[in-house]
Amino acid sequence: MDKQNRKAIIAGNWKMNKTATEAAELIDALIPAVKGAGCEVVICTPFTSLAAAVEKTRGTNLHVGAENVHFEKSGAYTGEISADMLVDLGVEYVITGHSERRQYFAETDETVNKRTRAALAAGLKVIVCVGENLAQREQGVTEELVRLQTKIALGGVSAEEMKNVVIAYEPVWAIGTGRTATSEQAQEVCAAIRKVLAELYGQAVATATTVQYGGSMNAANADELLAKPDVDGGLIGGASLKADAFAAIVAAAGK
Repeated sequence: MDKQNRKAIIAGNWKMNKTATEAAELIDALIPAVKGAGCEVVICTPFTSLAAAVEKTRGTNLHVGAENVHFEKSGAYTGEISADMLVDLGVEYVITGHSERRQYFAETDETVNKRTRAALAAGLKVIVCVGENLAQREQGVTEELVRLQTKIALGGVSAEEMKNVVIAYEPVWAIGTGRTATSEQAQEVCAAIRKVLAELYGQAVATATTVQYGGSMNAANADELLAKPDVDGGLIGGASLKADAFAAIVAAAGK
């Protein structure tokens, strides 16, 4: 991490876990566990828990995010949630382009871009996910693919709006599998993402943008991953569902 130039952010992606009641209990445990953290701490909960999360975290150092957002402001999109709805709830962050959304719900690079732009236009901070699957890594096209995903996701996003964008590198083969990219692999791709940002927006924006690693980051490997200069935090899945495990990663990012 390079805390002199950019913010370290640890964000928990709860996925489809925790009822609103269970979410409130977890947040009650998290608040004292991450108090005084030396990095920004975000929890991204299911839609059903967002109102409770916003209320519970008021006055604390925890920031609340959603796991997805639709690109239209309103309309006949049964089951979807707009950026304005999230803002009205008091939500601050949203994730776009997570590999599970791409894999199971047919999201494309183009719709990820539309969601990202809609969220930014509404005033949300956006964690944009990019990453390769196992076959693509074995084919040696990781950097080309991540460059493509990053460029398309940020199409039409201004340099000023980049102040509200975080890029999360998530190798799909390491999500929920227990496999983790080595610290060298994580650094290599996060550095490649920063290079793309420099090409798009200039070095100043690239230097200031937080680039996270996501993909089975846990208390055991967080120190090594976060020691890399271009890894500015983590988007945490399973470990974010346990207060002690999540707090350990937050502590690692605060060093």
